[in-house]
Amino acid sequence: MLHALVAEATQSGQESSNLLPVLTYAIIAFCALMGMLMVTWAFKSVGTRH
Repeated sequence: MLHALVAEATQSGQESSNLLPVLTYAIIAFCALMGMLMVTWAFKSVGTRH
């Protein structure tokens, strides 16, 4: 089914831009990593307090 859709899209001359999904995934990954960094930074000295 997917093969047929890809073949139809390429034969009809419609080109899809893959730049937007790549940028979207990159932004989501960057935000997720920054969130994990903030959590790690917030709890970096918890063990030394006690």
